[in-house]
Amino acid sequence: MRRMGITFSARLRSPRLLHTLLGTALLQPLAVMAGGTQQNDLALDATVVHAPQSGTRTDVDTANTGYVSRAQLESRPLLRPGELLETVPGLIVTQHSGDGKANQYFLRGFNLDHGTDLSTTVAGMPVNMRTHAHGQGYTDLNFVIPELLNGIAYRKGPYFAEEGDFSAAGSVRMDYIDRFPDGQHGIAQAELGEHGYKRGLLAGSTDLPTGSLLYGLEWLTENGPWVVPEGVHKLNGVLRYAVPLGGGERLRLTGMAYKNAWQSTDQVPQRAIDQGLISRFGAIDPTDGGAASRYSLSADWLRPLGDGSVTANAYVIKSRLTLFSNFTYALNNPERGDQFMQFENRTTAGANAARTWFGTLAGRDSETEIGTQVRYDRLDPISLSQTEARTPYALVRSDTVNETSAALYARNSTQWTPWLRTVAGLRADQFWYDVGSSNASNSGRGNDHILSPKLSVILSPTTQTDVFFNWGRGYHSNDVRGATTTVDPSTGGPVQKVSVLVPAVGYEAGVRTRNVLPGLQLSASLWRLDIGSELVFSGDSGTTEPSRPSRRTGIELAAYYTPRPDLIIDADAAFSRARYRDHEAVGDYIPEAIQTTASAGVSWAVGRWTLGTRLRYFGPRPLIEDNSVRSASSFLVNLKAGYRIRKDVRVFVEVLNVFNKRANDIDYYYASRLKGEPSPVDADGVPTGIQDHHIHPTEPRTLRAGIAWSF
Repeated sequence: MRRMGITFSARLRSPRLLHTLLGTALLQPLAVMAGGTQQNDLALDATVVHAPQSGTRTDVDTANTGYVSRAQLESRPLLRPGELLETVPGLIVTQHSGDGKANQYFLRGFNLDHGTDLSTTVAGMPVNMRTHAHGQGYTDLNFVIPELLNGIAYRKGPYFAEEGDFSAAGSVRMDYIDRFPDGQHGIAQAELGEHGYKRGLLAGSTDLPTGSLLYGLEWLTENGPWVVPEGVHKLNGVLRYAVPLGGGERLRLTGMAYKNAWQSTDQVPQRAIDQGLISRFGAIDPTDGGAASRYSLSADWLRPLGDGSVTANAYVIKSRLTLFSNFTYALNNPERGDQFMQFENRTTAGANAARTWFGTLAGRDSETEIGTQVRYDRLDPISLSQTEARTPYALVRSDTVNETSAALYARNSTQWTPWLRTVAGLRADQFWYDVGSSNASNSGRGNDHILSPKLSVILSPTTQTDVFFNWGRGYHSNDVRGATTTVDPSTGGPVQKVSVLVPAVGYEAGVRTRNVLPGLQLSASLWRLDIGSELVFSGDSGTTEPSRPSRRTGIELAAYYTPRPDLIIDADAAFSRARYRDHEAVGDYIPEAIQTTASAGVSWAVGRWTLGTRLRYFGPRPLIEDNSVRSASSFLVNLKAGYRIRKDVRVFVEVLNVFNKRANDIDYYYASRLKGEPSPVDADGVPTGIQDHHIHPTEPRTLRAGIAWSF
């Protein structure tokens, strides 16, 4: 689109992870990032997932499945909430605009833009937004309060029948705690930092006669290092009521509210910095920025049965986004500039339900799950306008969109022998859409469907080692306006429609093992992903557009080491190759496709002290199809240290970009024009702009400090 837990007795020798029983695929595997304990902090009722006998494995289906515990998150330094996703090995989180906007994500050879092929949920609700004003799959995590997270579960690849739209590269699931641990009622926290950073948090839980009530309220303001202060002003709240219904059954109601406004310094041309027109942290258009809000209400229910369980959840989300951007400056309109406004007013509603059975298949221990998922999005309106200093002067297009999807899936896991297990799944998705456009030629309605089989074979040559072979078909949806648009709203020329559902086929072979040395867990995998339509950055619109089919292959390595109970060391590296599958003279490299990433960290807690440090390498990437222009690499180190001055009071300090590296969060290469700047012209005399690197710099070394009182 242009311009745009339950504790149970199971017969399985190594029972599956209860990702349906626990509602959100929250795992306690022998994962690279797992906490090394049998306590599943993310279980909805905080119970223990037991292996039936000592020495058996807690099952996972791929080498790249993992769970990050609450304790690990507490010691992790974070510049932005979106960086929580960097707990996923090989995933990089950056920003090319203001900190109220969704981040940029990179994983498995993808520039995922704002989340196109990474499915993300919080409290069972989807975060990825379909048919979005700015970018398909837009994943804004600024509403997440890190201190209330129970943990993070992740899975990579299209091998899971429970995962649907946007999950071709992987999926991440988060949830909040129901209540603070025994002996603690809540937390009051205050933080101060450089560049006008101020943050306050008040959260707590209380026991009621019928259940427990969790509340949290966050306030944040900051300016960043930018010449044009960001002026971020964020208010964020959560309220959760959890009701045990007896016999392991429970019901939870969760309400969330989030509001944010900011100024943004978008990517700027390198030539403007080199010529001294602006500083490295300067802006070309000082009026860029935006405002966002998100309000949600959800309910989830779990009922254990004698032969399995039933789970269900439902949600409704009301969100708005107003975004002012200018990526080409004065290329298209030398007098008024190229700023544009993207706006959407969205209501999202959905429901999911699943039934799980534990039993036998051909006399072998087996687990079967059947589930359904329904989602509806209404945008009224979703619009694009030309603006000058945030004042609209021309409407490009305005649409009303109704988009509905329904899915049915089935999955079976069977332990055929002590050393052989299979997981087979089948998923069917159906989409319906209706677009009413300000240009009747771009209105229309239609439907699309896709069938996605999955198969995993897991071999266990020893009780400490698993070998995985995975194959699966997945997909991502495209902006449905692309399926109805026949006339370019800017030029009036004809445009080609795009498919709504884009298939992806993944293959993977992996191995994971533990106790090579006491406390050491290792994993390695070789994978390939073919996707039917690539999304690439379009400089003239500041968004993405569908392009050619692509293929990615890669290798991922990870290690997790706990030499002692109070010390965790982890490291990972990922290498990938991304190419278009149909050759064209312009080149077959995929712009912005990540090639190499590596990270390592230490988490240490002893006595009154805690320490967390993270090292991250973000490798160079091709910026155009022939690979003649590439981005620079970056290496960043972040640090967080805490000290408990008394039982209920803790102080902490974060140093972000410890070595003050001069790096870029993002690099693009496209044509732009500054006001008054001479420009080459095409055969018709139309200015074509100047091809240049456009960068958004990494923030310099930043110091933050805080105090937290537990009550």
